[in-house]
Amino acid sequence: MAAGSARIVRYLLFGFFSVMILYFMSSSSLSQPPLSTTENPGMHGQGQQFEKPSQARAGDVQAPPPMTVEKIAEKPSAASSPAASADALTTPKQSTQGISGVSHSSAESSDERANATFVTLARNSDLWEIVKSIRQVEDRFNRNYHYDWVFLNDKPFDDNFKAVTTSLISGKTHYGEIPHEHWSFPNFIDQDKARKVREDMAQRKIIYGDSISYRHMCRFESGFFFQHPLMKQFEWYWRVEPSIELYCDIGYDTFKYMRDHGKKYSFVLSLYEYVETIPTLWDSVKTFMKEHPEHIAEDNSMQFLSDDKGNTYNHCHFVSCIGCLQDPILTCTAKWSNFEIGNLDWLRSQAYTDYFDRLDKDGGFFYERWGDAPVHSIGAGLLLKKDEIHFFNDIAYYHVPFTHCPTGDQFRLDHKCHCNPKDNFDWKGYSCTSKFFDMNKMEKPVGYKDQQD
Repeated sequence: MAAGSARIVRYLLFGFFSVMILYFMSSSSLSQPPLSTTENPGMHGQGQQFEKPSQARAGDVQAPPPMTVEKIAEKPSAASSPAASADALTTPKQSTQGISGVSHSSAESSDERANATFVTLARNSDLWEIVKSIRQVEDRFNRNYHYDWVFLNDKPFDDNFKAVTTSLISGKTHYGEIPHEHWSFPNFIDQDKARKVREDMAQRKIIYGDSISYRHMCRFESGFFFQHPLMKQFEWYWRVEPSIELYCDIGYDTFKYMRDHGKKYSFVLSLYEYVETIPTLWDSVKTFMKEHPEHIAEDNSMQFLSDDKGNTYNHCHFVSCIGCLQDPILTCTAKWSNFEIGNLDWLRSQAYTDYFDRLDKDGGFFYERWGDAPVHSIGAGLLLKKDEIHFFNDIAYYHVPFTHCPTGDQFRLDHKCHCNPKDNFDWKGYSCTSKFFDMNKMEKPVGYKDQQD
């Protein structure tokens, strides 16, 4: 009987402790954190802030710490120009994925990262073309590095443009309005003379020959985009245009490459300028060279720009323009598709400032139709040493109708490229890339002859 009672007591104690253990396990379990929600705290000056839930997927690499939210601009005071203030939206991002199995440490994304940004000149109506470019840049490169992106416009960006572009970019996004003085006729321009030039170009059917806004754009990109308040915080830029494609994975930090190797300007495509738009550009350049010989770099790229030691301009420039291909000399008859990665401190230097001021005062942006492509290219060719200019063979790039597809079968396989090497523009007769290789005594890649005309 005593044994039976002891057994019953043990059962009761066992049951009691089991219930207590289950109770404590249930009450001490941690609650799941709520998902982040989209936040729109309202307008801060002319800016907004958005936060998004991170969306990690299987195979994602460890994300670096999120960037701190920074307020780019306050509401401008009555005494300040609203255009000159930074109309900004700043977005911290967290998630990242490796490209081709390459992961990047948080140290690289903070301590070692370059002070750099993408920059795009766009209007609200360009939204659905620029998002194509953003996806290309993010998927092929920036999802590993989270670099910022600056958008500039001669009018305020609308909320839809900001929201859509912010949602696609892994770095912070900044939105700015161009100051009026950078997008208007300077007071030294004879507007009646400029009007007659536009009418004449329209009759001759020169592309954008009658456009005022196109001329403002070329002048702004030539001499002012790097002076915008939003850009002054950065040292490096990558210019991105709407509707581009990047054909290959970019498995390294291009900004760091430029910085660490002493490069200040770079390109992927080069060709001839449309001569009808720049008849006196080289005359102004020669005037500048006489006025400021101290700015002309030793071991410069004059050989790329001129075939007669500087007497005349051969019309080569480092960035691509889009147009008809019937005549190698008159190749550009449509819009430009400028790819550039460059150093902003160089563009803000006294040498480049004096160079641009000389061209600007001569009035060719309005009395002719000077483009920013030859202006930048000539500036780089004369003011920089030739080894400070870099050809990014491994950035496979497309904007209708020209393609840069890296020459080399194994490279294209290794970097998951999807371009057709037969479309590569580099070695065609109307490309200037061969001149760049010859000037620098660079060996052309194996297989280049198969891609010539």
